[in-house]
Amino acid sequence: MTGDTHSSTHPPLPPTTEDDRFKALRLLRSRRVGPSTWRRLIAEHGTAGAALDALPQVARAAGVDDYRACPEGVVAAEFKAGAAARARLVFEGDPDYPADLATISDAPVALWMLGDIRLAQRPMIAMVGARNASSLGTRMTRKLATDLGEAGFCVVSGLARGVDAVAHDAALATGTIAVQAGGVDVIYPAENASLAGRIAETGLRLSEQPMGLQPQARHFPARNRIISGLVRAVVVVEAAAKSGSLITARNALDQGREVMAVPGHPFDARAAGCNMLIRDGAQLVRGADDVTEALGDPAPAAQPETQPTPDLPTPPPERRSLRDTAALHRDILSRLGPSPIAEDQLIRDLHVAPGQVAPALVDLELEGRILRQPGGLLSRAV
Repeated sequence: MTGDTHSSTHPPLPPTTEDDRFKALRLLRSRRVGPSTWRRLIAEHGTAGAALDALPQVARAAGVDDYRACPEGVVAAEFKAGAAARARLVFEGDPDYPADLATISDAPVALWMLGDIRLAQRPMIAMVGARNASSLGTRMTRKLATDLGEAGFCVVSGLARGVDAVAHDAALATGTIAVQAGGVDVIYPAENASLAGRIAETGLRLSEQPMGLQPQARHFPARNRIISGLVRAVVVVEAAAKSGSLITARNALDQGREVMAVPGHPFDARAAGCNMLIRDGAQLVRGADDVTEALGDPAPAAQPETQPTPDLPTPPPERRSLRDTAALHRDILSRLGPSPIAEDQLIRDLHVAPGQVAPALVDLELEGRILRQPGGLLSRAV
């Protein structure tokens, strides 16, 4: 029951009545029914109700006996959970369904949306990258997201730690969309709960998965195709040679989107994927101007009435345990790469008192794990 790919530029008419929407979601949630199969069944049988009646016979023809459609109680519970979360279910063909997303071959049949649904109609750019982003990568992400938001683009990412989280946070004031791998009411990773809450207030979270679904590994590639499908271009800031960010970039190429990448130091493994993309023809990005010159300037975005205040970590106490010191060492090393950065910039990125960072830098320098360059610059030993 795999069905054909979605090739038509005219999607099926969206369900209109509550009963139609219930049956459409029940068909979509039935076993072995994905977007392509859903569309084929609707095309063959006319309505979701007729398709549900025909499902057992279709399954038998495919060699599956004793097939049963998704129970009505499961779908009723999903609608109830959506209402409790104040999320909206938007079907392909609805006015609020993202227009660019509808053009990809495997577009989601339906999306749960939580937040400012108007953002789904804005011109969008995706920003993706490493979860263990370096200090330079973090700064570049924040600058790019801020400038692209001010230029009128809505910034899209996947709510992961690292580059995703920084991009969302920087674009909260101008518009950001988080595409989730699990249910739209399930926050993953948990450390981004505060950020996810702020996105729901001033931005938009969306997912094609059922409400309450905990994300698993297989859900992330499916999420990545939505990220790239929503946007005009995907900008990769930092990415290893084998990473989920490159999956998103490949999806973008298959979907006819622009792929852009920020170059990095050849010795930094976190930049290997970006450098490979540039080698293979991706647009090199030095700043937001490179993006806007390639795509054109969208109309300026309307500013929200209230500006969110970012949650800054509380500075740790002056006295640190051995465990805290080891954690600080790891944090410092994760933010440094072969490219030197200023010591004071590193301290600002760490949100740690200078008096605590200085002894840690001395320890790491004596261990030969970091290098101190002229002019107060630091780099990681390679």
